[in-house]
Amino acid sequence: MAEVVLEHIEKIYPNTEPKKKKKPKKGQPAEPEKKSNLKITDEGVVAVEDFNLKVADREFVVLVGPSGCGKSTTLRMVAGLESITRGTLTIDGVEMNDVAPKDRDIAMVFQNYALYPHMTVRDNLAFPLKLRKVDPQEINKKVEEAAQILGITQFLDRKPKALSGGQRQRVAIGRAIVREPKVLLMDEPLSNLDAKLRNQMRAEIIKLRQRIKTTFMYVTHDQTEAMTLGDRIVIMKDGIVQQIGTPQDVYDHPANIFVSGFIGVPQMNYFNADLKKDGDTYSVLVEGVTIELPEDKQQRLRENGVEPQPITLGARPEHVSIDDGKGDQSHMLSGIVDVSEMMGSEVHLHLNVDGQDVIVIVPTTDVNFTFEKGALDVGKTVKFTFSGAVVHLFSKETEENLEYKNQEQHTFDL
Repeated sequence: MAEVVLEHIEKIYPNTEPKKKKKPKKGQPAEPEKKSNLKITDEGVVAVEDFNLKVADREFVVLVGPSGCGKSTTLRMVAGLESITRGTLTIDGVEMNDVAPKDRDIAMVFQNYALYPHMTVRDNLAFPLKLRKVDPQEINKKVEEAAQILGITQFLDRKPKALSGGQRQRVAIGRAIVREPKVLLMDEPLSNLDAKLRNQMRAEIIKLRQRIKTTFMYVTHDQTEAMTLGDRIVIMKDGIVQQIGTPQDVYDHPANIFVSGFIGVPQMNYFNADLKKDGDTYSVLVEGVTIELPEDKQQRLRENGVEPQPITLGARPEHVSIDDGKGDQSHMLSGIVDVSEMMGSEVHLHLNVDGQDVIVIVPTTDVNFTFEKGALDVGKTVKFTFSGAVVHLFSKETEENLEYKNQEQHTFDL
């Protein structure tokens, strides 16, 4: 129903006079200073810097990043709840910078539900339509349809206090979709729910997306939500976009060390290594072991003119293989088991490798049938390796992925 385009969007909060610090009472420690990595200019604090994104009609885009990275501020600028310092926002080809929120034909779902406690569910759903003076019969029809889509028909005559957190969130979503907005904005709508309810509501949102024809922009700090919900995800840090791409793309080809560590659970393992070059052939030396790289990686490194250098090598825990003691161990790394976490279908082994923590995921089927009893117990030395096809090569200096440093499509999409 609508294409959303953000071009060179910036949000700067003016500097304010710092408040005088309260002196700690006698015997109490002083409060630590709050640290922020946001850029501070003469104009003020830069919360969002040069944000560029094109959201296609009916696309589901997720903005993800740690707290304070600017994702909610960006969403609020689209909603009109925050002014835009610089740049241009267009929805369906119309510039929206100075258009009032009520005239943007968008709807927003908040983290805290924002339901009217004195109204029934039916009245909460109907409220935005009543404000528009829609015909009562049409209101009733739309309310019933929204309730059916979200499975809350049986709760229409209850008040919010009689509903669970998941049911309240469904009502909040229902209130947004009855208006049939061009763009549906969702700001961490599942963060107040427990883990089981979050899983259920993620599935409900996926179903909802298939049933209503609108464009979604969704904010979360949970990378699992981002990976499962989004057609594309926008990863932000300190107000700056780090990478834009499909969930699979950012998992397989992270643009830099931050993205590689933020996407994936458990997070990626990192090793100090050296990128070697013999003629036109690259290899990696890590912990005294040489890792051969496949031809596709070789080609990308050649195209980028990458020179031999010290690097940070990344390997995801699910791509690390523990040796069962039956193969050639001369070309393997070694570590001592510090912690063994039983996760049901798999075991997460934390290995001490020269003082750093390396996580390896071992399926329980392998533990039960491949390894000798006690071979993976705490204190045991184990050998491990990983294929050159799954490693990631990051510059020590810039932290960029050396294979993709010159390919803008991995960090920018407009």
